[in-house]
Amino acid sequence: MALKITVIGTGYLGATHAAAMAELGFEVLGLDVVPEKIELLSSGRVPMYEPGLEDLLRRHVAGAEGSTGRLRFTTSWEEVGAFGDVHFVCVNTPQKHGEYACDMSFVDAAFTSLAPHLHGPALVVGKSTVPVGSAERLARVLEEQSPGDVELAWNPEFLREGFAVDDTLHPDRIVVGVRSAHAEKLLREVYATPVAEGSPFVVTDYPTAELVKTAANSFLATKISFINAMAEVCEAAGGDVVKLAEAIGHDERIGRKFLRAGVGFGGGCLPKDIRAFMARAGELGADQALTFLREVDSVNMRRRGHMVELAREAVGGGSFLGKRVAVLGATFKPDSDDVRDSPALNVAGQIQLQGGQVTVYDPKGNDNARRLFPTLAYADSAQEAVRGADVVLHLTEWREFRELDPAVLGEAVSSRIVLDGRNALDGEAWRAAGWTYRAMGRPRA
Repeated sequence: MALKITVIGTGYLGATHAAAMAELGFEVLGLDVVPEKIELLSSGRVPMYEPGLEDLLRRHVAGAEGSTGRLRFTTSWEEVGAFGDVHFVCVNTPQKHGEYACDMSFVDAAFTSLAPHLHGPALVVGKSTVPVGSAERLARVLEEQSPGDVELAWNPEFLREGFAVDDTLHPDRIVVGVRSAHAEKLLREVYATPVAEGSPFVVTDYPTAELVKTAANSFLATKISFINAMAEVCEAAGGDVVKLAEAIGHDERIGRKFLRAGVGFGGGCLPKDIRAFMARAGELGADQALTFLREVDSVNMRRRGHMVELAREAVGGGSFLGKRVAVLGATFKPDSDDVRDSPALNVAGQIQLQGGQVTVYDPKGNDNARRLFPTLAYADSAQEAVRGADVVLHLTEWREFRELDPAVLGEAVSSRIVLDGRNALDGEAWRAAGWTYRAMGRPRA
């Protein structure tokens, strides 16, 4: 008999995983404690922007025209417990307020709510990013509170926002932390299609599986901050960080990816994950192993302040009072509506607090940005955002911004000055249109 799958938590990770499991041919039941979210998903709509996700959802959600009907949603723990053979826990682990450590309350609540309803044999699979050691503790919760024969596995997620559907259906690796051959067998059945397509299937213990995600994010964050540290040196020495990155990227041991200098990383994963990793290492007595991550975090945050200073110089070097600043971008990365810990919004907010009149435009992130920073002004297009601007800041590398016509845009501004915080615009084209073009880490380029 085919496995039945449940997904606990229908946010960014959970909604994508649920739709992808249905695409792989499984009967899927998703659960969330927010009725409005369940109602939205049941109608074939998603509460966030992710390319391809809504189409995938509609292809399978019960009741949609022409759908397979393999995907349903509920708020009932009892229904989930009775339905599933494999239960994926996909709830959020945000950073604790005022601390580096992550908040495990949502994960803990999911396990304690699910456990009493697991009366038959079941496998519970954690996908949330958690501090190492959490799986061991949560396995005891299941053992103590579940009436049935229940086992735990840990299967970290590696989704990239903007590519989440493809990353789930065609993962570059599948990591499972298990304690039995039976748990491994079930997960091999779940992921049979991507494994058959060539996705590596890595079997390990609980602690290693938990560490893989935080180690991967720490490495990526380190690589980004490294090239941004090199940008600081290039600024001081008159070098060109883009050419530097190109040159070292040809070394196959280093590679080209994640070597674009700019205003740094943000979002709901990298910043909070490296901080939680440091906090957990301290609890384990291994804090010295991760002290370098403090500098990684520090370099990242300095980039935002440096962009503010570049903007100040661009408007005369004094006060922002009375100056109009256009910010192109609100999300932390393109192809997403996620504004959590967004460098773009952080820079916009800093300039506004210092007296600047800031107008923001983002192709998908305006609504979320407005909820987070309601005092900023928002425009419905790049053309509207730059009207009367003394300086234009490019802070999220949307394709729409790379394809802007600088000559047309120049007709709307007060001063043709653009600061490229992502090193993604064609500087020659902007200069040819009469703009002063300045990019981070390229003082002479």
